Amino acid sequence: MSILGTRVVRTEDPVFLTRGATYTDDLTDERLTGALHLTLVRSPIAHATITSIDVDAAKDAPGVVAVFTGADCDLAPMLGFPAAHKAMLRPFLAVDRVRYVGEAVAAVLTEEAYQGEDAAELVDVDYEPLDVVVDMKEALKDEVLLFPEAGTNLVSGMHLNKEGRPEDFFADCEVVVSKEIVNQRVAAAPLETRAATAFWGEDGRCTLFLSTQNAQAARDEVAGWMGIEPSQLHVILPDVGGGFGAKIGADPEFALVGWLSKKVGRPVRWNESRSENMTGMVQGRGQVQTITIGGDRDGTVKAYSLEVVADAGAYPRLGVALPMFTRMMAPGTYDIPKVWSTASVVATNTTSTAAYRGAGRPEATQAIERAMDLFADAIDMDPAELRKRNVVRPEKFPFTTKGGAEYDTGEYAKAIDLALKAADYEGLRAEQKRRREAGDPLQLGIGVSSYVEITGGGAFVENATVQVHEDGTLTVLTGTSPHGQGHATAWAMLASEQLGIDIDKITVKHGDTDLIPKGAGTMGSRSLQTGGIAVHNAAVDLVELAKQRAADVLEANVEDLVVADGSVQVKGTGAAVSLAELAGREELKAFHEWDAQKPTFPFGAHVALVEVDVESGKATVERIWAVDDAGPILNPLIFDGQRHGGIAQGIAQAMLEEVMWDEEGQPLTGTFADYGIPSAAELPSFDLVTMETPTTINTLGYKGIGEAGTIGSCPAVHNAVIDAVSHLGVEHIDMPLTPMRVWAAISEAAK
Repeated sequence: MSILGTRVVRTEDPVFLTRGATYTDDLTDERLTGALHLTLVRSPIAHATITSIDVDAAKDAPGVVAVFTGADCDLAPMLGFPAAHKAMLRPFLAVDRVRYVGEAVAAVLTEEAYQGEDAAELVDVDYEPLDVVVDMKEALKDEVLLFPEAGTNLVSGMHLNKEGRPEDFFADCEVVVSKEIVNQRVAAAPLETRAATAFWGEDGRCTLFLSTQNAQAARDEVAGWMGIEPSQLHVILPDVGGGFGAKIGADPEFALVGWLSKKVGRPVRWNESRSENMTGMVQGRGQVQTITIGGDRDGTVKAYSLEVVADAGAYPRLGVALPMFTRMMAPGTYDIPKVWSTASVVATNTTSTAAYRGAGRPEATQAIERAMDLFADAIDMDPAELRKRNVVRPEKFPFTTKGGAEYDTGEYAKAIDLALKAADYEGLRAEQKRRREAGDPLQLGIGVSSYVEITGGGAFVENATVQVHEDGTLTVLTGTSPHGQGHATAWAMLASEQLGIDIDKITVKHGDTDLIPKGAGTMGSRSLQTGGIAVHNAAVDLVELAKQRAADVLEANVEDLVVADGSVQVKGTGAAVSLAELAGREELKAFHEWDAQKPTFPFGAHVALVEVDVESGKATVERIWAVDDAGPILNPLIFDGQRHGGIAQGIAQAMLEEVMWDEEGQPLTGTFADYGIPSAAELPSFDLVTMETPTTINTLGYKGIGEAGTIGSCPAVHNAVIDAVSHLGVEHIDMPLTPMRVWAAISEAAK
């Protein structure tokens, strides 16, 4: 019986549930003896020139070993994203100007961690405040410039559709609907905040322990910033407590930690506080979208346009690139004849943006799914029926959209039907009608979303090494880098399937650049379809190698041999030799590099049921039914766990989460007391419906599942809340759907 497709309990969990994880800040490596602790002095002002910095009092504080300012740091300012405006450089410690609250101005090194905060308060920085711009649309006006030498706040022109939308774009449409909507800024808020620890060895190499999603990319980035060769940097990842995209690659603080360690000749540790994380770690989303959709009254959608203004924050990071995915995935699951899009990315006096679970794709889905509901309302058609009429038909795959994406496989209408059936959609609509007619203060809302996403992370190459040892155990080396995804279990299952070795005898290693020099990490729902396939192929290669070796031992033909139960056996006889014995004779391992060359396109449909108290505006998510199709399911336990996490984060954006600043750029959501992180009490039951449509891109048919739940659930919940009050005249409410916003929308519609 195959182990693939079975609910194998995660092998990594017992350690987490008993001993607990070992994060970067928990390390007790003897090489870190005498480590100093880094505390960063951060700007309390969003935009200002620095007129002076006095560190004398701080240097005399108890436990202080050294204090450094930007004037002391010889690390060259870095450009956070290659396609950004070349003038928008970020110093590792601010020199002449600060551009957001939380920007590092000075570095304090102390013997004990607790001494750092007191000493940092003694660093006297004189600021001359400048005008502040936090609104994306205001930033486009270039009236307040973050980088005067750039002459603009436009970070890059890479997403601009310079030809403009044709004047007759919607000319043949009977109905055209347009709306400006906001896809608000959210914080990743991982369990473990950012952390780094560095020391320099006698060989002149720097060892850097990091909390990141990709050891190899972090090595290359940090080495570049430090002006050393990647070979001079050894990056090791201990346990990583979540990332959600915000820990892709490296942070500038990582290079600063390495530089400081060399400067003082001692190991240096850095672990940020939660409030630092909420103002310093890259954040996600942050788009103002103008959606326009047109078609005929029979439900045929003919044209769709999407105009995006995206927030890069103060210094360009990966967020500059994400509108590429928003534009590419603009049509969603729909076969729309005409699609036009454009995006402007601007700098503001706020925290930089980068990836957050879905990274550009949820923004596209949110836009098209709101557009479909608005159009359905305009032509008085059921929103589920409208979707089914316009989705791409199965016989059209592979299908190239007007956004330029080539969808591999999909059955979008089937997914919608499965979700509607699971939810008893007709029954829900009947109960909604009853409550409306009765004037019930608790109204029901039903939201539907159909989604497709692109997975692969833009990194289609991954490698794996599989080695059998003479004690019968197996080691898997992988270039992926898990931070909660369950790779130790999943990769062991893939290897066990081919070699017949029990998964409790298989060890998966990752996140060490000396052990695994090449790798693309974990992001963009890429791991199984790249890293997993590499493990599978390496195991297949090892089977062939073992059979060739065993043929001599068993004096049999290779074609008469089979590998099972950890041994090579001669078919139809009792003759066999164990893989362990073969490994004892000669090293038994195989390396495989897999290049998928293309992304895959998971898809699905969600139905959300909400209850809204129309007197108070309080909305409660009661149920959600989710069809998430990512091809064959390797491990249902892990698969469903990824869906649960994604759905929770999608609901959280729809209902609770929003990073906010006041007009002066002061954070209003700098702690968990201000920022709406959901608990189990705020989340409903998840009804998960299974559907498996293999991709043609890899031999096992796998697609990505890590971000799907987020992409499908958020628009379903958003649509549901608006649906609950639509009969009162409410057309749209921006997320998050707080009681105040819902109540205000109801009150405004009643005027």
